[in-house]
Amino acid sequence: MFWWFTRGDQFLRYESRKLSADSYELVVVTPDGTEQREHFTDETALKDRQIALTTGLEDEGWSGPHGWNL
Repeated sequence: MFWWFTRGDQFLRYESRKLSADSYELVVVTPDGTEQREHFTDETALKDRQIALTTGLEDEGWSGPHGWNL
C-alpha cells in the first residue's frame, strides 16, 4: 500500500510491504528522494508505526494521507 502527503509543493510517500509471513517493511521516501526503511516482525507493530508516522507528519504540517492499495 502507498500513502502520500503534501506540504506546499513537496511530496512525501510511504509504503508498507509484507515481505514474508513474519516480515514487514515500511519505506518512507522524503521530498529529496532519500529512502528510510524500517523492518517489523508482526503486522500490529507495523500498523502502530504507521499511525505514529501519520500523526507526526500531520503535526509537522503535512496534508494527507492520500493513497491507494495495489
